[in-house]
Amino acid sequence: MQYAAMTFWLLVIVFTALGVHRLWSSLIQPKVVNSLLLPGTLVAQLGYILGLLITGGTVNNTALIKDDDTGEPQTGQDPKPRVPIVGMVIIALLPMVGCAIAIYWVSRYFGSEILAGMETTPIDRSSLPSSVSMFFLMIRASVDLVEQLINVIRASNLTNWRTALFLYLVICLTVRMAPLTGNVRGSLGAILLTGILAFLVGQVTQSTADPLAAAWPLITFCAAVLLFLLMFSLVFRGAVDLVKTLIGHR
Repeated sequence: MQYAAMTFWLLVIVFTALGVHRLWSSLIQPKVVNSLLLPGTLVAQLGYILGLLITGGTVNNTALIKDDDTGEPQTGQDPKPRVPIVGMVIIALLPMVGCAIAIYWVSRYFGSEILAGMETTPIDRSSLPSSVSMFFLMIRASVDLVEQLINVIRASNLTNWRTALFLYLVICLTVRMAPLTGNVRGSLGAILLTGILAFLVGQVTQSTADPLAAAWPLITFCAAVLLFLLMFSLVFRGAVDLVKTLIGHR
């Protein structure tokens, strides 16, 4: 059950990132958003290109940030993989894996204090929203998780450059875990594949270690960051629309 819950929270992370990225892209140009998120954009782009090369796709005239309205990375005229279905999963998987690895190392070197404050969370790693009551309990737990993140950040030394750099890099990397345009189905397959592989690794190593126990604080931390960004973005977008409406009525 805990691996199913992990898969569920990976879905929450990836599609919350998609929601945040689309909200930001609706307020300012997508290429500006991707430029502000440059470290995450670079990692996602490298993973995307590597996935294309592995699956037999072509990479020509690569550009990190496009000038059109999509803001997605440019890879050439025919970037499609030669391996059907599996190729799309691999292409979607590698950017997410790259961002996850980068978050791990960034957390280890710059954000160990903040991550330590998120080790104990209100989210049960073996629970799923399998009923109406469980669904609302999970929503309440998610709000508590965001509140815990805010309290941990407020308690940290925000004037320390390491803390500021950590928060910036985490925002860049988590938001860029959003699926690229046209590859949402590949992202679903990639998340499912990740859950299956984690389950198999857990079965092999269950007598020596619990890999999910080590990864769970990082999963809940990423979920908390993205849920906070989504809440803030929705409020900000609502305020912007309200101001536009008031100005329009004058």
